[in-house]
Amino acid sequence: MSSPTAPAVVGVIGGGRMGAGIAQSFAAIGSSVTVVESGAQAAAAALDRVATGLRRAAERGKLAEPAEQVLGRVTTVESVEGLPPDAGLVVEAVPEDAALKARVLAATEQAVDATTVLATNTSSLSVTELASALKAPGRFLGMHFFNPVPASELVEVVVAPDTSPEVVRAALAWTRALGKKDVVVRDSPGFASSRLGLALGLEAIRMVEDGVAEPEAIDDAMSLGYKHPMGPLRLTDLVGLDVRLAIAEYLHATLGERFAPPQLLRDKVARGELGRKSGQGFYTWQ
Repeated sequence: MSSPTAPAVVGVIGGGRMGAGIAQSFAAIGSSVTVVESGAQAAAAALDRVATGLRRAAERGKLAEPAEQVLGRVTTVESVEGLPPDAGLVVEAVPEDAALKARVLAATEQAVDATTVLATNTSSLSVTELASALKAPGRFLGMHFFNPVPASELVEVVVAPDTSPEVVRAALAWTRALGKKDVVVRDSPGFASSRLGLALGLEAIRMVEDGVAEPEAIDDAMSLGYKHPMGPLRLTDLVGLDVRLAIAEYLHATLGERFAPPQLLRDKVARGELGRKSGQGFYTWQ
C-alpha cells in the first residue's frame, strides 16, 4: 500500500499560533503553503512564527530538510483573494467567532477552485452552521488540530451532515500524511475533545475557586494519578483562559448548566490573566 500524500498546495487562513503550526506541518512534508494574514506586519509576524517553529524542530532533529528550505515553501498574502486557486486544501484558523469564520469561509469559496476542500480548525463551533455559509457544503468539514500543532499527534475530523465521503477520505489521508492520528466525530457541540477536556478543566477551576487545593496539586493529581501528560490547569494556561471561556460560554448555551463558566475564570480573563500568552494565568510564565 502506498503512503498517504499531502496536498501539493495548501492555504491557511490566520497566522496565529495554530495557523502557523498548521502551515509549518504541511510545509515540512512537502506542501507549498500560503498563509493569509491581514496587514503586512501581521503577515510578517506569521512567517516569523513558522520560521521559529521550523528552527526548533530542526534543533530537535524533527525535520528531514534544512529549516530554510522548508520555509521557502511558505508564502504570505493579505487576503483570501490571494490564495492559490488550485489549492487542494484550505484550512481556516481565525479566532473562535462564528460570524467571522462564516464570512471568511464564504469569501474563500469564491477565491478557490470548486475542487478545493475547505476545513475549519474550530475547537467547538458548529461545523454544520458554518457550512450553511457555503454554496457547496459537501466540500467542507472540521479539521481540529491541537496545540502545539507540529508536536501534537491528533487531528479531530468533524463530519457535518452534508460533508461528502470523498472529502472525509481526503482529510483522513492528509492527517496520516502529517504523521498524526485521526479521530472521526459527528458534528455536535464541543465535538469529543473540547467537550471532555473542558468539563475537566472547568471542574479543576471550580476546585481552585472553592479552595480545595492549589493549582499545582490539582495538576499533579491528574498527571501522576491518571497519567495525563499535563494537568487541566496548566493546559488551560497553554490553551488560553480567554479561549476556554469562549468555548465554555458556547457549550453552556448549547448543552446546559454543567458548562457554566466559573466566576474565577471570568475574573481572570477580565484582569487580562490569559495564561502563557499574557505571562500570567493559573501559573506565572516567563
